[in-house]
Amino acid sequence: MIRSVNDVIKSDEYPQLLVGLASPDDAAVYQIDAERAIISTTDFFPPVVDDPYTFGAIAAANAMSDVYAMGGEVLLATNLAAWPDDIDPIHLSEILRGGAEKVLEAGAVLSGGHTIADQEPKYGLSVVGIVHPNNIFTKGGARPGDSLLITKPLGSGTITTALKRGTCDLSHLEMCVMHMMALNRLPMQAAQETRAAVHAITDITGFGLLGHAHEMAHLSGCSLMFDWSALPWMDGAHGYAKEMVFPGGTERNAAYYGQWTSFADRLADWEKLLLFDAQTSGGLLLAVDSSQSDIVLSEMQRRGQKAWLVGSAQEGNPGRLLVK
Repeated sequence: MIRSVNDVIKSDEYPQLLVGLASPDDAAVYQIDAERAIISTTDFFPPVVDDPYTFGAIAAANAMSDVYAMGGEVLLATNLAAWPDDIDPIHLSEILRGGAEKVLEAGAVLSGGHTIADQEPKYGLSVVGIVHPNNIFTKGGARPGDSLLITKPLGSGTITTALKRGTCDLSHLEMCVMHMMALNRLPMQAAQETRAAVHAITDITGFGLLGHAHEMAHLSGCSLMFDWSALPWMDGAHGYAKEMVFPGGTERNAAYYGQWTSFADRLADWEKLLLFDAQTSGGLLLAVDSSQSDIVLSEMQRRGQKAWLVGSAQEGNPGRLLVK
């Protein structure tokens, strides 16, 4: 008889569960034979943009990102939707079309789904991926001396919040949408091609850069240092942040993850908050062997994928973060 979740976590009856509750990561991984392991993940949320099709595509890209963070390819997905009775279902059809086309772009199959009535629209996917058991990436493998790379600019939280407040410049929104809709498939494939140099990966989503960085640092048993001046930002992010335009999740992230974070004295409050900005469908954060970081960056570039060197992993103080 199971008395608590810990009984399941500590159980040794499921050796096929390679990644699960015992070592929390971006997705669960279950080995089915010597050559294949299944990746399982789920994600859904309310609209972050007004256009239904665009929202569907962003939500689908976000849900599939966890499979890419584990080093896998997406096999199939099922829709998860919540819809109010008083909103024309034609908008839901457009959301589902956006999600379906993004799944198709991933080379995967949309196999069905489930919809419930709710007061607020929500959409996402339950996703199944596949990876070789020897090629799984986790967030707990960073080593002191590693270089830190990210594959998308930051700032989607403050920009989409500006949209909700009616103060967002259209050009800023268009660029933000382009980044949120982009799959993390190319950087994952580049990481697999150079996997001997890649020690850890996670994706940057709701907990912001520093929230997900803390998870990596904690599980890796090291600390992480970020260079503020090296971080890439979406156009407009600094301006909205200076006006303290942030989603509620950003302040919650700062309140929680701030206890593990130290900042250079010169950084303003808005600059600090931006590092906790809750992202939607953000890029990957990679810890790579510093002696081979150029090789990883070159492979990213060869595939048409941008990446930025933004910091390093350091010895000691597991889970601690420093921003210079």
